This record gives sequence, structure tokens and C-alpha cells, in this order.
Amino acid sequence: MRPKVILNWSGGKDSALCLYKIKKENSYDVLTLLTSVSKKHQRISMHGVRVELLKLQAKSLGLPLSIMEMPETPTMQAYETVMNTMMQQLKNEGAELSVFGDIFLEDLRAYRETQLQKSGMKAIFPLWKRPSYDVLNEFLDLGFKTIITCVNEKFLDKSFAGRIIDKDFIKDLPTNVDACGENGEFHTFVFDGPIFKNPILFDIGEIVHKKYIVSDDDGTDSCNKGKPFDTGFWYCDLLPKKLN
Repeated sequence: MRPKVILNWSGGKDSALCLYKIKKENSYDVLTLLTSVSKKHQRISMHGVRVELLKLQAKSLGLPLSIMEMPETPTMQAYETVMNTMMQQLKNEGAELSVFGDIFLEDLRAYRETQLQKSGMKAIFPLWKRPSYDVLNEFLDLGFKTIITCVNEKFLDKSFAGRIIDKDFIKDLPTNVDACGENGEFHTFVFDGPIFKNPILFDIGEIVHKKYIVSDDDGTDSCNKGKPFDTGFWYCDLLPKKLN
């Protein structure tokens, strides 16, 4: 019997490529996609994609979807409480491993592995230590299609929000931006590719700018309360397409 895995699904390109590789390897049974969303806004955390589109992805992929609802600005303690509860629940359903799309951030990998140990599970990193340009080019060569839904203004300007990722996008990236946005430079929504039964149809909405406010219970020094972080984000809203 193949081990059951949780696919940590952001809705973006790296998690989609991970799912492709897991399915191609055929050594694991994907128990569920797991996505963190803002409880208040009903959007995928950081990516800003509406839950309606997330559900359409899961339907097209033919996989169950598990959603973790988070406060708008969760503390680490709040995040870990929700995550650990979900991990225990999924372990009770037979999950043994958790799949992540991380590429080279050592501290993030160590954090994920430490948290999973609490539930007696292990992590899999199918893209680990591969050059980011190779990862992105493979993603495109396989026929995946993705759009940028969020950019960190420290690295990219407003014009990148809402862009379809293609070979020209790669050429236009500044030299200080990782090709896969591994440092949080940008986030994406995958709407077609070899693992989907049908494309996810959407219309492009408005592009908005947002700075996050430090919450009163985030555990940071009191002098930071209510002040914005030192960067903002441009979000491109995607609207589920209404069919006549």
C-alpha cells in the first residue's frame, strides 16, 4: 500500500509542480490538498486568491481539499495551534508524509520538519536544491500556466501584478529576484496544466496595494503595535468567471 501524503497547496506554481512529480512517481497516495486561508477575507494566505478559485482548482485536480482558516495577522502561536490540530486530524485519517514546494530556504525546511515531528510525520521536498531557473523552465515546458497574484513592492513594481509567467517574464526579472520567488518576491495562481482536468476560468479584477498592520497580540515589542511592516504588496484580484 502506498503511503498517504498531504500536499501543501498554495494554489501556486511550486506546489503544482510538486503535485505533478508526486503523481508521476506514483509512489504515494495524495490524501488531500492542504491550504491556509484568511478567515476574514476568505483568500489564500499571502497569494490573495479567492477561496472559490481554490475550490475550482481542487475540483479540476480531482482531489479533496482541507482548509485551515487563520486570523488576518496570526501570531506564530496561533498559526502553530491551527496547524498542529490539522496535522493530528490528518494523521488520524492515515497521513504519513507532508509534501512542500520549498527550494532552498534551510531555516524554513528545518521549521517544517520540527513542527511535523510533533505529529509523528515527516516531510518531502521534491524541488529541494534545484536551481530556481531550472524549476521555472520545467514548469513552463510541461505546459503549466500561471498568473502573478501578489508582488512584494521591495522587489517588483505594480506592473508585475497580473502578469502571466512566460519566457519573457523570466527575462524581465531584476537580478535580485529569485526566478521562483522563493524569498517571497511574488506569488502565483496556477490555472492550467497537465494535472488539471480542465482550465480554471477567471477574469482579472482590480490591482490593489496593501500594507499589513502588526496585531496587538503578535508578541512583538510594544513599540511596533499598530505600525505597518516595512514593505507593502500589490495584489491582482482574480474573479471566478461567470458562465452564461
